[in-house]
Amino acid sequence: MNGYVWVIAFYALFLIAVGMVMRKRVKGADDFFVGGRKFGPILLFITLVAPNIGAGSTVGVAGLGYQVGISAIWWIIASAIGTFILAIFVGPTIWRLAKKHNFYTLGDYLDFRYNRNFRGLISLMMAIGTIAIFAGQLMGIAWILSVVAGVTKPIGILIGAVVVVLYFCAGGLLAAAYVNVIEATVKLVGFFIAVPFVLNFVGGWNGLEAQVALNLGDVVKTTSYFSTDGVGLTTIMGFFLMLTPSFFISPGLIGKVYGGKNEKTVLISTLLCGLVMLAFSVIPVILGMAASVVVPNLTERDLALPIVMKECMPFWASALALAAIFSAEISAADAVLYMITSSFTKDLYKSFIKPDISDEELLKSSRIVTIVAGIIGVVMAIILPNVISALSIFYSLMSVSLTAPMLFGLFSKRPSTTAAFLSAIAGIITTVVLQFGNDGKGLGILNAQSTAILLTIILMIFMMYAFPAKSKE
Repeated sequence: MNGYVWVIAFYALFLIAVGMVMRKRVKGADDFFVGGRKFGPILLFITLVAPNIGAGSTVGVAGLGYQVGISAIWWIIASAIGTFILAIFVGPTIWRLAKKHNFYTLGDYLDFRYNRNFRGLISLMMAIGTIAIFAGQLMGIAWILSVVAGVTKPIGILIGAVVVVLYFCAGGLLAAAYVNVIEATVKLVGFFIAVPFVLNFVGGWNGLEAQVALNLGDVVKTTSYFSTDGVGLTTIMGFFLMLTPSFFISPGLIGKVYGGKNEKTVLISTLLCGLVMLAFSVIPVILGMAASVVVPNLTERDLALPIVMKECMPFWASALALAAIFSAEISAADAVLYMITSSFTKDLYKSFIKPDISDEELLKSSRIVTIVAGIIGVVMAIILPNVISALSIFYSLMSVSLTAPMLFGLFSKRPSTTAAFLSAIAGIITTVVLQFGNDGKGLGILNAQSTAILLTIILMIFMMYAFPAKSKE
């Protein structure tokens, strides 16, 4: 094995070992799902930023930067804006409710605010969509292992699944939080040191511009590649309407917010997470753009980041950088497993099949679901073409079904359960019809998901005032 393989292998075993050690501290479902609600500002910040800078924000965005240039930054910026909304508005409000009513999941809130049937609908959608996003994280891991060890995509996916399933299955959110501390440190250090090395390799920013111009051979294309709106206004608006809501209504992020010890902790930790995401937004894009010069004819754009990390730096720096990408994918994958596990066990199994399940049985069921989800995620990762494709399935389903019911229900008593159902179902149907029947295009410059989200908001506002809720539901 080469040196890179040894670094990744030892690092993966270390993460698994930390998860196994934390298993002893998981005494029940409260520890597994919300970490005992004891996370302070630093630990909560780490558990939020670790998954938020995952496969989409690293391998996926670098691949997008490789293809379209600097305008790929809007993917992470849109996500950061959603994180700020979570910090200032959604997070503290829903934390108070979670503390008062002992919520474990977002489904608990939806049951409380609307009813168990609406909880079931959303939980089922989230379970399906979340397996897609888990597959996306596994693909990110596979591309890293493909570059450093020469393994095939299916084998790389399987290795990634084994690592994350083992440590999350052992200790749930509590184990993930402490593993995330290690992952986030390696990730941020690795990526920040990579940029100067890679830019130096391609001759600085001026050298990058000159090489891109030479490769593209077209002034208009080159100008677009270095323009912040090069990807197109429709795509940029699509990022904001798809991603911004996803980062303040995500079941995974809401569950982590529940783990904060008080409202101030939630505010500080989430704001800091958003600031770090903004600072990070340009890093994978620059690395992807540099890759377009170093390896200009890639057939798989998701290989851009791991290749440039390996080829453009000395061994010690590239080993750290590759470990950073591995950390990004693993930390995001455990957050996704958390969403899958909570959706199936707490929101579906306990709510609809076995309401009287004991705490011990719930914990055991959660671990079984984690393993099964890992297997399904592996299959889906092998089938889907790239990371962004996988993530878009999840973000689209979540945004169009949850944005209006979540926001309006949290800050107003007027939305009824009927309004929540209508807006969610209308959003899903509109997205599917436009995506498959109109080639993903929506109204005007909007895409399918953007049009669907606006429709759900309009429908919810109409229902709030035409047929308001008559009593607290």
